[in-house]
Amino acid sequence: MSSSEQEIQQKSTDNQQEQVSNADINATKPDSATDATQHDFAAAEQYKNKGNELLKTKEFSKAIDMYSKAIELYPSSAIYYANRALAHLRQESFGLALQDGVSAVKTDPTYLKGYYRRAAAHMSLGKFKQALSDFEYVAKCRPNDKDAKLKFTECSKIVKMRAFERAIAVDKPEKSLSEMYRDMENITIEDDYKGPQLEDGKVTLKFMKDLMEHYKAQKRLHRKFAYKILCDIDVYMRAQPSLVDIKVPDEEKFTICGDIHGQFYDLMNIFEINGLPSEKNPYLFNGDFVDRGSFSVECIFTLFGFKLLYPNHFFLSRGNHESINMNQMYGFTGEVTAKYTSTMADIFTQVFNWLPLCHCINQKILVMHGGLFSSDNVTLDNIRRIERNCQPPEEGLMCELLWSDPQQWMGRGPSKRGVGIQFGPDVTEAFCKANNLDYIIRSHEVKDMGYEVGHNGQCITVFSAPNYCDTMGNMGAFITITGNNLKPNYTSFQAVPHPDVKPMAYANSLMNWLA
Repeated sequence: MSSSEQEIQQKSTDNQQEQVSNADINATKPDSATDATQHDFAAAEQYKNKGNELLKTKEFSKAIDMYSKAIELYPSSAIYYANRALAHLRQESFGLALQDGVSAVKTDPTYLKGYYRRAAAHMSLGKFKQALSDFEYVAKCRPNDKDAKLKFTECSKIVKMRAFERAIAVDKPEKSLSEMYRDMENITIEDDYKGPQLEDGKVTLKFMKDLMEHYKAQKRLHRKFAYKILCDIDVYMRAQPSLVDIKVPDEEKFTICGDIHGQFYDLMNIFEINGLPSEKNPYLFNGDFVDRGSFSVECIFTLFGFKLLYPNHFFLSRGNHESINMNQMYGFTGEVTAKYTSTMADIFTQVFNWLPLCHCINQKILVMHGGLFSSDNVTLDNIRRIERNCQPPEEGLMCELLWSDPQQWMGRGPSKRGVGIQFGPDVTEAFCKANNLDYIIRSHEVKDMGYEVGHNGQCITVFSAPNYCDTMGNMGAFITITGNNLKPNYTSFQAVPHPDVKPMAYANSLMNWLA
């Protein structure tokens, strides 16, 4: 053991059971340098304490403001950076959380929570090797701490699993799901199954109504029909372009919804408020159908079912959570495995790769999950040419479509998430002008009213998961337009009750510990 590790171990003997929780966010590190420093420290402590209370009541933005004021007065406390990192993690600002984790470690290398915060941010960004390095360091510093050892062991398992997956992957012509899983056609339906059934292998309106009632009663669709829906949606999505053009006829309504995130009962409420999908009531759901909420299986089969029933009047865009990294960490993979099999979880990964990346409505409204680009002069034809059958890359057009966020100030900046970029009103205006668009609609961010209009009306955010993760207290919203009047109309709605299954119930245990 190095001398620095011995020092850290000695300093941490009074706090052997380090937990990533709110329990010790009140810890402080006093300073006795000067009267002025003591005064600044005392004032900073007051801001920190206010931040802690706001963190407990889920007011994360206000908590961040308090911690920032504390840091401005007294930048020598690693605790302030670590607490602010936790608030950033709760807001899914993983890039900012990583910066604060780094600052906490740099400010006080003996404060081990800084390493946990940095590890949490790295894991959220899919950077598991970097996270493992932090867990390994803490475990060495605390050889008798079972919690530290468990975190290191769990992260090590993830890194080894990823390495194994890469090792067995080979380049070969990809087969369709129907070709790969022909034996699933022979799955027997048990006599005691009383749930919905496909009619001659096809989705019907009766099937969809029965399916939704079946799900409301917390029952499962038979695996034979689940596999069939996945095979059919795979065939359909492969034939779609990366940018889908939608024509909404004059006088007819069209609805755009944002993130659903596994909140099935809120999805049902949207249909209750706005009507079931039909050829006269078309919808576009703009990505992040799964993860976080613990009814993601119910959401995705409902959405895929309506897509098969109304292929030209029901549309689905890929979000950043339709990816293997997000699914393995935030619950969807675990949920599919628990409710069906790990094989089906792998099938979803293949299907998600073929989801379109964005939609253009009446040649005037571009709808994508994340946002705009780090490069000027991107055209709709550039988007059409994206080869999307892959996991989202860490940069480039596809990455930015799924991850970017708007900012209030001009120009471009680094993403608070650590992936994609932030783009200002001038970027949006130039993009819309170059592509003859009226405005863009995107999702990807929680908003208090479920929507937000920015960039002089040219960048609209819509988010359709109210009281996100049962903690945020936000409303959900959806947007409606008509073919001859593209002015957006907004409908906000509250969360509805759901069965007593908490969000993230199927998430990777390490993510629950860390965040």
